Parts: sequence; structure tokens; C-alpha cells
Amino acid sequence: MKKYNTKNKYIIAAITVMLGITSCSVDFLEPKPLSFYAPENTFIDEDGMRAANITNLRNMRYEWYGDAAPIITQHIFSEVAIEGTTDKSGPAQDLNLLILPDKNLNSTNTNRIGWYWYEGFKGIKYANTVITRIDNATYPTEAVRNEILGTAYFHRAYRYYNLTQCFGDVPFIPGEAQGPKLDFFSNTRESILIELKKNLEFAAQWVPAVMDKGEVNNAAVNHLLTKVNLALGEFDDAIDSANAVINGGVHALMTARFGVDASDPTKNVVWDLHQAENKSLPANTEALMLVIDRLDVEGDLSGGTQIQRNAVPLWWSGFNTPEGNRGTFDDPADQFELIQKYGRGIGRCRGTSYSTKHIWKDENDLRHAPGNWVNMEDIVYNNPSLVGQGDSYYGKNLQLYTDDGLNILCNDTIRNFYGWPQYKFAIDDPERLKPQGGHSDWYVYRIAETYLLRAEAYFWKGNTALAAADINAVRNRAGAADVTEVTIATILDERARELYYEEPRKAELNRISYLFAKTGKTAYNGKVYSMNNFSQVNFCYDRIMETTDFYNKNVFTRHGDEYTMSPYHVLWPIPQDAIDSNSGGVINQNEGYPGVENNKPPLTEIPVNE
Repeated sequence: MKKYNTKNKYIIAAITVMLGITSCSVDFLEPKPLSFYAPENTFIDEDGMRAANITNLRNMRYEWYGDAAPIITQHIFSEVAIEGTTDKSGPAQDLNLLILPDKNLNSTNTNRIGWYWYEGFKGIKYANTVITRIDNATYPTEAVRNEILGTAYFHRAYRYYNLTQCFGDVPFIPGEAQGPKLDFFSNTRESILIELKKNLEFAAQWVPAVMDKGEVNNAAVNHLLTKVNLALGEFDDAIDSANAVINGGVHALMTARFGVDASDPTKNVVWDLHQAENKSLPANTEALMLVIDRLDVEGDLSGGTQIQRNAVPLWWSGFNTPEGNRGTFDDPADQFELIQKYGRGIGRCRGTSYSTKHIWKDENDLRHAPGNWVNMEDIVYNNPSLVGQGDSYYGKNLQLYTDDGLNILCNDTIRNFYGWPQYKFAIDDPERLKPQGGHSDWYVYRIAETYLLRAEAYFWKGNTALAAADINAVRNRAGAADVTEVTIATILDERARELYYEEPRKAELNRISYLFAKTGKTAYNGKVYSMNNFSQVNFCYDRIMETTDFYNKNVFTRHGDEYTMSPYHVLWPIPQDAIDSNSGGVINQNEGYPGVENNKPPLTEIPVNE
């Protein structure tokens, strides 16, 4: 008990100090030293340094949690989803109008681009504190010291990976700043990735293979290293780092039933894999890294996943029966218990037809099977008032059109009418009478993605047979048939099927777009891309235009806003206040956005910490 209390003391102390540690003068890096929990009193031994790394673990989870979780922004800037809030202006729909450096880029009512910028650099600040102070503490062995340093390198690389894929060239901060700093300059994306690779290769030597659930382990390090290797175009190294995960003897695809519903014959392994109670089980060998979120986790401010609110359609309103009466209702006393099954969705993260229909061609794919997947026609008219109105459709399945097919029965097919993966979204929410999606651990990395990353590396090398074998390992677990031909579309489609609401889709699509521009390899659409005009012509934009039916096609929301997008949205804008507060240096703006005329050539060498 004494040891546990001591560890908790260090965790609390480290988090307190990290929130006030000095790195630079903008708000999210402001120094706020606190006497007893000053760095010199905390970062002195193994426990203190480990606790510092826990700060980053704690903050990682917010990418998937809370109202308008940041992961939604990753999805709506890709081909798998759009912003479905159609009853007001402000959400990221008319991107040409709203996605600008001086607009609100960090709000539940607009988008979370700014979250990735500011929280990214917060995580870098916390990691840099450990990196800079690593030799100020004492350790029982050199291996412990190197493990802690390697873990900090992972956390810094995790943040910089998303920053470099979504924003391109950004400042690289090599260590903890010892005073106010207003002279940052952008580094090339390539130079940062080279540094991340070096750091992660060190971490891969020292971070253990087996750690507590929710902590960084060797597989997580090698998984991220695989992404960095791919981003650099170092495909042989990407295969090697993926092999370290797949052949490491600790992690494997879950192919047999397990966990809380293992004895339920109506369920299957895909369902088991995503149940809240199963994600952190010792038997679950698929999870490479998790973020931990429980009802009683100290310091939780997210209110749980809220995934049903965010990503389930607004099924409970906006529907009439063919007889003209309101058909659905969010009544907790509903005899069909629809609100308990599906939650009170608002359709904010609206899956596109690409991700909800077009990629699901295999009838045997468990990920789209009845029970695992819900289509709107699976819902029944549940409004109890229908009984008193004598409406014969009470209890019958929802339909989009009247029986003669002449009139539509839904007043907003964008927000109210689309299918979703129930096996991921069915999370109990005991805190709310009308559920929104409760507390659950969440996958950061799964070995299924490692297979798809290795498949991609094989594809870039021209070995489509081995690429197909890796894709089929994932597909066969889901009961789907083998693929025989592989293009990047094949890989992106499988990622969309397997990793919806898990992967940072925008970052991954951009990484692939950069590779097409860097390699000059002809894409499946017949186009050849170049880094010389990346923000004007790129695979990301072409992919979204090809697969989805919203942007630039005269689609308007109920409120009257049009869905628009331009090629320069391949990169997000650097928030203007970050540029303005950096008065002694230059943080470059991305092409297509105001302020690009003030750019300076980015640094190609990693700066030395001063």
C-alpha cells in the first residue's frame, strides 16, 4: 500500500508540474511553476520520470472521447465521413468559407483542427521535459533509463506524426526550453520524420514487449515506426518494423470467440473484439496500444466516448410514417428499447455512401452483417403516440419512401439516414437516461492495422501477392473472401472497413498522398502527382471527389450551407494565433490560405536545443 501511495504521489506531482513546465511563450506552453511540485523535486528518480510519461498517456485518450471528439475531424476531412450537423452554420461543411487560419478551429461547434495543433504541441512539451531531464534523475539500471527515454520518444513521435501528415512543415522543438521562446521556424516534414525514425529505432531497442494495458510497449513503438518508415518511403524498413510486431510472439489477430459475450451464439469474433469489457482483457492479443477510460477513472472530463451521440444518425426525429404521423421518438420507455440499443444520435459524424454502402460487397463480411451493422431499415416506428392515432405502421420497419415511392418520409437524409457499425458503437451509458455512448477503453493501435501497413509497404515495392496475403489475413478473420488484385484503393477500402472511428483517417490518406507525389508512381486513377504542386493537385482531394457525393456537387444542408472543398485542403491551415504569437521567428502557412506570402524557406536540419 505504501508503494502504491508513493506512485500516486509522483503521478499527481508530475501532472501538476507538466501542466506548468516552461517550453515557450504561447498559451499552451506557459510556465506556471508550483512550489512543492517544482521539477527539481519531482523528476529525480524512476518513479518521477515514469509519472511524467503518464501525463501523455492521460491526454492521448481525448482524441476519441467527448462531444465532437477530435477523431471526427480526421474523418470528415477524408472520404469516410462528412460533418452532418445540418441545422446551423459553423460546422465544417463549406470548407472553402470556413477553414481559414483566423476562423474558430477548435470548437465542438466547428471543427477540431486546432486541437491537433495545440494538443500536439502540448504532448511534445511533456515528452521533451522527460527527454531533456532524462539524466537529471537516478535509475536502478541503464535499461530503465533508456526505457523511459524511449517511451518519451514514442510520445513525441506520436504527436509529430499527426502534425507532419496533417499540417506538413511545422516547427520541431528538440527539447525543453528554459525560458520564453518566440523564435520558432518551420522544419521540413521530411527532416522531422527522419528525426522521429531515429528516436523510434532507439525506443524499439529498449521499450519492453510486455507492459500493463494502456502503456507504451515495443509493438506500439514498432507500429508507429512502420508508419514513419512508410511516410519516408523506406519500404524495406517498414516491412522490417511491421515484422517485429507481427512475428514478435506477443500479439496476434483475434480469430476465436472471447470475452463477455463468448457464449452468445448470435454474436461473433468481430463483435467480441470491440466490446468495452473485452478490449483490455489479457486474452485480447490484438490490442497493441489502448487508451483507458472507465467510469471511475480519476480526472476524466470527457463524459465517456459519446460515440452514439456523435456518430449514430438522428434516427429518433425527422421521420413520418406513410400515414403522415411522427414515426420515431427518443422515449426511454419505448417498448422496443431503441434508445437503449442505439443511443440518442445527432449524426455529427455522418458516414458517406462510400464507407456505409459502396465498400460492402461481400455478403459474408461479419463487419457488415445483421446485428453487427445497423441500417436505417432495421429500425421500427416506435413513437407510442402512433398507437392512439391508430397508425398501422407502429412497430413496422422504417422506410424512406411512401409505399407508392412518390414521397420521401425523412426530412433530412444527410443527418438522419445512414448505416453504422453497431459492434463498435454499442457502449453502455449508465450515466444518462438517454444514452450517448458511455465509458470504454479504445484502441490506438491494433495488429490488424499492422497487417494493412505491411501490405501497403509490399504494394509500394510492387509485391502485390504479399500485399494481398496481408489484406486477406484481416478479411478472413471477418469471414470475407480473398482479394487477388491490390491497388492503394484496395488498401484504403480495407482500412475503412476495419478501422472506422479508430484510425486518424486524414493523416493516413495524406501520408499516401505524399508518397504518390514523392515517388511519381502512377495512381490507380491514372494520374501522376508531384511535390511541386502538392497543394494544387493531390491524391487526397482526387480520392475524396472520386468516392463521395457531397463536396462540390451542389449539396446543401437544411440550413442552406453548401458542401465545398478545394485541393489545398489536403493540408490544414496553421492557426493564425500560433503564427502571430511567434514574433521572433516564422511559422509558415500552408499554400491556399492567407498569410502564405510571409513564408520563409523551412529548416532542413533539426535545431539544437538551447
